[in-house]
Amino acid sequence: MDDVKNDDVSNEAKRSIDPAALEMLRHADACGHETVFHRAENMKPCPIGQDGACCRICSMGPCRLVGKDAENKVGLCGADLPTVASRHFARQVAGGASAHSDHGRDMAMTLHAVATGQAQGYKVKDEQKLMAVAAYLDIPTKDREVNDVALDVSLKALEQFGQPFGEIVYTRRAAPKRQALWKQLKLTPRAIDREIAEVLHRTHEGVDLDAENILKSALRCSLADGWGGSMLSTDISDILFGTPSPLSSEVNLGVLKRDQVNVVIHGHEPTLSAMIVEASRDPELIAEAKAEGAEGINLAGICCTSNEILMRYGVPPAGNFLHQELAVLTGSVEAMVVDVQCIMQALAPLSQRFHTKLVTTSPKAKIPGALHIEFDEQRAPETAREIIRLAIANYKNRGPVHIPDYHEPLVAGFSHEYLNYMQGGFHRGSFRPLNDAVIAGRIRGLAGVVGCNNARVTQDEGIVTMIKELIARDVMVVVTGCAATAGAKAGFLSPEILDHAGPGLREVMEAIGIPPVLHLGSCVDNSRILTVLTQVATEGGLGEDIDDLPAVGLCPEWMCEKAIAIGTYFAASGAHVIFGVSSPVKASSVATRLMTEGWEELVGGSLEFIPDWDEMLARSLELIDGKREALKLKPYDPSQFGSSGDTPYFAAIRDYLAEQGTVKTVGSPVYPLAEGHSHDHGHDHSHSHGAGEEQ
Repeated sequence: MDDVKNDDVSNEAKRSIDPAALEMLRHADACGHETVFHRAENMKPCPIGQDGACCRICSMGPCRLVGKDAENKVGLCGADLPTVASRHFARQVAGGASAHSDHGRDMAMTLHAVATGQAQGYKVKDEQKLMAVAAYLDIPTKDREVNDVALDVSLKALEQFGQPFGEIVYTRRAAPKRQALWKQLKLTPRAIDREIAEVLHRTHEGVDLDAENILKSALRCSLADGWGGSMLSTDISDILFGTPSPLSSEVNLGVLKRDQVNVVIHGHEPTLSAMIVEASRDPELIAEAKAEGAEGINLAGICCTSNEILMRYGVPPAGNFLHQELAVLTGSVEAMVVDVQCIMQALAPLSQRFHTKLVTTSPKAKIPGALHIEFDEQRAPETAREIIRLAIANYKNRGPVHIPDYHEPLVAGFSHEYLNYMQGGFHRGSFRPLNDAVIAGRIRGLAGVVGCNNARVTQDEGIVTMIKELIARDVMVVVTGCAATAGAKAGFLSPEILDHAGPGLREVMEAIGIPPVLHLGSCVDNSRILTVLTQVATEGGLGEDIDDLPAVGLCPEWMCEKAIAIGTYFAASGAHVIFGVSSPVKASSVATRLMTEGWEELVGGSLEFIPDWDEMLARSLELIDGKREALKLKPYDPSQFGSSGDTPYFAAIRDYLAEQGTVKTVGSPVYPLAEGHSHDHGHDHSHSHGAGEEQ
């Protein structure tokens, strides 16, 4: 019997490191509800397709190139393994680029509607950002009305998708050295839709059959996303909804409220969600909620729509990708409102077992069994109010509620503009202090930890491990997307975590007054990291381009095509990128070599797949230290910096709490509270029990 219990604990630990997730999975097991975690245990991935050895481009296949001599085999048409693996990878890049770039197109269309007076409820919120973007696009601004400038910006942005001639204008924001290299290699993207369409054409049966050439086209396609669609989306979101600056909030399933109408917003686009935020604060609708017996209206987010409304409005995230079913399982969600990307079809049948209304809002993304309320910018406030009223009316239909009492504090909203401001003020914004800290060795290097959750690996484990170990070794970390939420759930997006940073990094971050892990936004906002790295490179002292920097990009728990596109555009921009989980080109040593050694020689960046966390960390530090050596910087030496600032203060607090009989502490910042206790951060989130209650 003890062996059975131990096996159960072992299997549970493989699911997630998040205690809120584990509590809800135990609840799901007790109630007989299936989740993605259960399906991952019961359905193993196809090893042939997972490694890129299966070709299903035409109906003569699928052709499987497997066995000891797989590298010498060919499909019916003669396509060899490098071609098969590279074609599949390039199509993943095109799929990911299409998703984020189509998001960018929608943002440009919304800006156009605002500028022409066709988008009720919206306006240009950041005129300064509008003028900066206009300058990037060569649009005159002097003595012009705001909406006239906004109209020209929207039209120029839309041109980037289908222009017949020229190049994507935002590529001029890259370092001069990088621009010259792209031109030399013919990698400068011409138009977003053109690059995506060309990859799909090249990878059609019987077109491009050279693995190196196929992968080169994938590089150019990814750049159309990173320096095109995604970057435009980020900038236009800032124009319409405000450029983020730091704010505090909370994270995890404990942000859901037992006594309020809970609306969870899930997906990736901020247009409707911004209106839902406004509607939820309407006194008339709050009064209607109270008339139904609720104390008010509570919003929470899942995935990157969550990040969008977190960093601009402070709306708390209920979790990342793998939390979407768990939020429904609490029984406390009156409505889950979804738009596009990363939305599981499993939400529909699961919601039907509870009172939750699953509401789809995009004509591009419908789900059988969900209620569809189509979003239209021309009636956005009306649509938002309709959805909130639907949730209010559903409050009375609640059954038993089980909300795990876990919610961590976080600080989010570090835009590129704010990073400039915090280092030099409004008139002298600069990255000089950061560069000087890297040169002096106080900061060993820079890392971006980004990307998804994946049920094939332990939820959040890779992300949190990388964040924790990197900051302990004086590597400054920036996070986006579901990785940002993972880090926040584990307590790493709070200034208090400075106590766990290396002495040099702590000294710098303490002086500035920010955490060592900076939340830069949603997954589309990885473009912010591109512009930040470019400014670091051109600031002076650390080379001339991104490929000179002691920096690395990590995506430990990647899941979707968007992650592949992001990793590829960072590699094409000169960054060394490491993914976890598994490699989609593992079956081909040729394709693997092209994306590592080949790309490093070609563009100065690379894309590796390392599923082991210890190996990923070691490789990251090797790459960072190698760049320091190439720049002739002093070797990293943590012993030159001692404990500083608040270290004794936090140590004294821990000692005091450890002496009290009612509070338990542990030595790790990762989920530091024992079961049965929770933080009380205000906002009506204080509960008396660690485990969820039935009511």
